[in-house]
Amino acid sequence: MSDSIVLATRNAHKLQELDRILKNAGVDVELLTVDHFPGAPEVDETEDSFEGNALLKARALATFTGIPAIADDSGLCVDALNGSPGILSARWSGASENVDVENMNLVLAQTADTPEGERGAQFVCAAAYVNPDGTEIVVRGTVEGQLLTAPRGTNGFGYDPIFVPNGFDITTAEMTSEQKDSMSHRSQALAKLVAQITQ
Repeated sequence: MSDSIVLATRNAHKLQELDRILKNAGVDVELLTVDHFPGAPEVDETEDSFEGNALLKARALATFTGIPAIADDSGLCVDALNGSPGILSARWSGASENVDVENMNLVLAQTADTPEGERGAQFVCAAAYVNPDGTEIVVRGTVEGQLLTAPRGTNGFGYDPIFVPNGFDITTAEMTSEQKDSMSHRSQALAKLVAQITQ
């Protein structure tokens, strides 16, 4: 296994989460980010699946840097919205300085009339590992849950304040980092990925 892996993200929250999960899995490598490589390409997420977009980003970064790359694509899929925002989760409300809050508020508005019992949703993450030697691995993690009608909690990011995972009575924004890492869609996907990388 390579001594270094580059993570295809500039998102500080996601980087911290990925770093914790990989370390907890016992992966002892130097973790680099896109910011370590000036001129690294910005990859448009043009695929129609989480897996496709994760692979696009990982392939581009592995090619540019010459070292193995991990990328993920994740989002919230709401049953009442036919699986949306899905792969458009990060830009559901468009581009703005406060995009997380605006994305969340748009989903709340779009599901305002959805009755209790029909507010199912899933957090989905596809994680891809691409080695310049041609090795490619892509896996998926999913957490089923329910959508709230108002946000609760200040931890996490994105749609965390309006999502209660099945089996819990708190949102993912009310969880500690340890609680979230133990069950999140991203931690599931990365655990699967790490298990395959380290075989």
